[in-house]
Amino acid sequence: MTNSGDLRRSSVQAAIAAVLLSALIAGMAAWVYRHGYILYWGDAQAHLNAGRSWIDSRTPGYDQIGTVWLPVLHVLCLPLVANDSLWNNGLAGTIPVAICFVIAGVFLFLAAREAYRNSTSAAIVLACFALNPNVLYLAAIPMTEIVFLAGLLVTLWCLLRFRATQERHYLFISVAASWWMSLTRYDGWFLIPFTALSFAWFAKSNRWRILIGFGLAASLAPAYWIAHNWWGTSNPLDFYNGPYSAAAIQGARDYPGYHHWTTAARYYFEASRLCAGWPLILLGVVGFLCAIMRRIVFPVLYLLLPPLFYVWSVHSSKLPIHVPTLWPYSYYNTRYGIAVLVLAAFACGAIALVLPARARLLSLAAPVLCLLLWTWHASPENWICWKESQVNSVSRRAWTTAAAGFLQKNYQEGEGILTGTGDLPGIFCKARVPFRETLNIGNGPDWLAATSRPDLVHRERWALVQANDFVWRALQRSGSPYRLVWRVEVKDAPPLEIYRR
Repeated sequence: MTNSGDLRRSSVQAAIAAVLLSALIAGMAAWVYRHGYILYWGDAQAHLNAGRSWIDSRTPGYDQIGTVWLPVLHVLCLPLVANDSLWNNGLAGTIPVAICFVIAGVFLFLAAREAYRNSTSAAIVLACFALNPNVLYLAAIPMTEIVFLAGLLVTLWCLLRFRATQERHYLFISVAASWWMSLTRYDGWFLIPFTALSFAWFAKSNRWRILIGFGLAASLAPAYWIAHNWWGTSNPLDFYNGPYSAAAIQGARDYPGYHHWTTAARYYFEASRLCAGWPLILLGVVGFLCAIMRRIVFPVLYLLLPPLFYVWSVHSSKLPIHVPTLWPYSYYNTRYGIAVLVLAAFACGAIALVLPARARLLSLAAPVLCLLLWTWHASPENWICWKESQVNSVSRRAWTTAAAGFLQKNYQEGEGILTGTGDLPGIFCKARVPFRETLNIGNGPDWLAATSRPDLVHRERWALVQANDFVWRALQRSGSPYRLVWRVEVKDAPPLEIYRR
């Protein structure tokens, strides 16, 4: 049991950690905003637009939720994304994700303090995590990784507190955290049985009741999403095998690691190394050995589950990871390596426990060594997550800027724009054209009518398409009243075209 004095110290330390984390992420967010990096990642722009479409659309409301991307981040953006300025510059997504970073950091600190019973160890863990530039970059843009970590680390803390106290309210908090994870990323679905088994294992009574009760309660979130997919598309697994799923995007193309465990693990480890850096990876291995010596194995094994999920996904779920150090020498999904970074940071906390009491402060050298890697060549060019967003967005940013400029000069409110999906909505965000001015796939029957028979249904004065996409093919049909008025071509992307009726 934890005495009141220890709880008071823990609360004070957590408050200090929250203040430091807030200052750190505020500085990073300001830097990212000043350089215009918030919406470099195409997915970041799409997440922001998904939230905006709930309130700004020809058909606003629940139907805009979609079926593939889980909704928590989009809901978090809702209070801010209605503001045109915050939507345009991306801060509507930065602010809620930054808050999740603070929550994740505080509960990582508390979980490490609970596991190691040592404030120095907890400080080492937090510093190794929070001072990593890849983590900070993802925490300053509207992406889901940091949002997911907030739920994961709350769950880990609840497990450790339940083991120590047997107080049932930690079960209820963890169910809510599991819902949060399961409606943020599909990793959360994978964690449900392991979390239920862990609570049952730690329980001193009613183990079967806890196992079944937690498992059923936590599974309500995946069950809801399956039912939502069935309601919206008549396919309960549309998120997995539908036309916009990862499997459909990848198609029949092969990639390294697909149905090959060793290669899948190799590519995932390389992404993890590039996210965390060699110093943290090596210190994490040392820390894991120290944790085994002190018999503090559970939290490290629990944090190993998300990396195992990603290796499994590369192997079996058509989810490739490409890194610049391995063939095909490109960037794709490198951010998934952040899960190993959290694991290694947590393991580093065990190093302080094996040192003599007088020498424990020397363990603070661990985060210093990790930080040296990033300060030696202090440039975002060395941050794999930023670099992926920069390299993969060159073409998109070029035609987005060009098309937004054209619309700002030529489009008049109320004329209407027929358009597609994918990266195209980012043009309207940059041009500050409300989504209610556009007719897109989220608008159901009206969009289907306009794309099926543009010769008969053509209320929109403009059409904005990419060559060879679904809407483009509709406009090429005989009798279409739309004529090409503007076209931009950029390297490594289909031409972008604007038509006028």
